Amino acid sequence: MPKSGSILVGIALTTGMLLAACGSSGSSVASSSTTNAVPTSTTSTTSATIGTFPLTGLPATKADASKLNRPALMVKIDNAPQAWPQSGINQADLVYEEVVEGGITRYMAVFQSQNAPSVGPIRSVRGTDVALAAQTTGLLAYSGGIPTFVSEVRATGIVDVGAMVAGSAYTRDYSRAEPHNLYSSTKALYGAANGRGVPAKPLFQYGSAHLKIPGATIRNKSITIAMSGVTTDTWTYHRSGSDWTKSINGTNVVDTTGAPISATNLIIEFIPYANTGFVDPAGNPVPEGMIVGNGNAEIAIGGYVGAATWAKSSNVSPTNYSYSSGTPVKLRPGRTWVIFAPIGASFTTTQ
Repeated sequence: MPKSGSILVGIALTTGMLLAACGSSGSSVASSSTTNAVPTSTTSTTSATIGTFPLTGLPATKADASKLNRPALMVKIDNAPQAWPQSGINQADLVYEEVVEGGITRYMAVFQSQNAPSVGPIRSVRGTDVALAAQTTGLLAYSGGIPTFVSEVRATGIVDVGAMVAGSAYTRDYSRAEPHNLYSSTKALYGAANGRGVPAKPLFQYGSAHLKIPGATIRNKSITIAMSGVTTDTWTYHRSGSDWTKSINGTNVVDTTGAPISATNLIIEFIPYANTGFVDPAGNPVPEGMIVGNGNAEIAIGGYVGAATWAKSSNVSPTNYSYSSGTPVKLRPGRTWVIFAPIGASFTTTQ
């Protein structure tokens, strides 16, 4: 938890090197000689459904029996420009994005319904992750962290499969510079748990695959969120695939296969960030997102956007979302991104 209660007035600017690393508008993080289709979720028609995956709302078939009731696997993933392109994000059921020191962001990717042969680069935990770990439960993979944060996430009761505990589950890609080169796989990380962990539980309510936001009449081409002075996220809607794809500072974000990073649902949750009292090696203050409490949110589904509110009463409780009308938010089955934007961050839509 924060060492001081002061709210960060703004996220510190990073050096010119970071800005240069982000690339020019319209460029792609990883080059590809072919045009990649936006990933879409598909349902098997060759076998009967045996249940519903808790973190996506998608149906599970007999072929999914080994995954249906397994724990959630949380993995901290680097999002510094030196970490691009990342591996495994498109196989995650759920991704949280949080602001860290220097104004860049970092991800907490949550796996359960799919496997990923490579996940990473894997990085350290932050104070924001304590409440995320507590509400999600399951397994947590990370590279390390400030001892205070490591102790706090361990105290939530998660199964620790971090690099300090399960080092044999991790490898380094020496074609990349440290610390942006630590990787694992869902197979290795679940194996490191040795069967420990409780089955994943739902965190959202789901409707149909064609669900629309109540009262929304304008379909948007894109939405843009200023996460800090140096990081601006834009999500572009693709009607043909019913998914959103991401760019950062005008750079299209893809994974190591060349596939665009995509989501079915976007939740932009406006939260306060507090100064923890810690600094990184460059002297930047380490912030913590205060995700217990309540505030405003925006929900983006199928090109439509709706104003909402969020409320989370404790570390262990799930976050509840409601539209301005009071109607509980339901999502389309599929991958969801929850974006922890600072209160007051610019949020715009393009029609």
